[in-house]
Amino acid sequence: MALVNKRRNKTAREAAPESASVGRSLNDLLADLGAADAVSRRQAARELATHPKAAPAMCGLLEDERDGSVRSVIFTSLIRLKTRTVVELLAPHLRSEDAALRNAVVEALQEMPEAIEPFMESLLNDQDSDVRISAVTILGALPHPRAPEWLSGVIRSDPHINVCAAAVDCLAEVGDEAAIPLLQALTQRFPDEPFIDFAVSAAIRRIEGQ
Repeated sequence: MALVNKRRNKTAREAAPESASVGRSLNDLLADLGAADAVSRRQAARELATHPKAAPAMCGLLEDERDGSVRSVIFTSLIRLKTRTVVELLAPHLRSEDAALRNAVVEALQEMPEAIEPFMESLLNDQDSDVRISAVTILGALPHPRAPEWLSGVIRSDPHINVCAAAVDCLAEVGDEAAIPLLQALTQRFPDEPFIDFAVSAAIRRIEGQ
């Protein structure tokens, strides 16, 4: 019986720090978001998932946060918020030199189909072709009914071969047979690029289920 009591006491002690954090104010959580130790930052980021006003602070930390677990929890909380403000604050990170951060932003935005809709046109028309490629990649796994339409627009008019190639790959996943004439026309826009011929042929075969 004594052993059982000790185990219960130990369990209560271990649970105390987590339960003590419940109900902390937004200001306290934001303060802990800048704490020196990763455990405090991670716990604060987790609790901030219910505070939309914390989005600027969390997004502002992404570039400098070097602890992968903290960054991961920040993204999880931002995905739970999935507001237009979050999209607006995440989008600039698509220009980051940190490839891991860019990829994480792409994956996070793929979870926010309704919030990202108002920003998709501007991302697809960004002056930076790398940003446009990221936007196309978002569309490749974005559960949004307009994804094929946006990808078709890229294939129809984007001047950069790599952006178009990325759109071809994504349209092969989400498009239907109505996209085939558009894909075939792309080979005429880049007549001296055998890679486009190959990508288009592969996409058409996939769409046709071959």
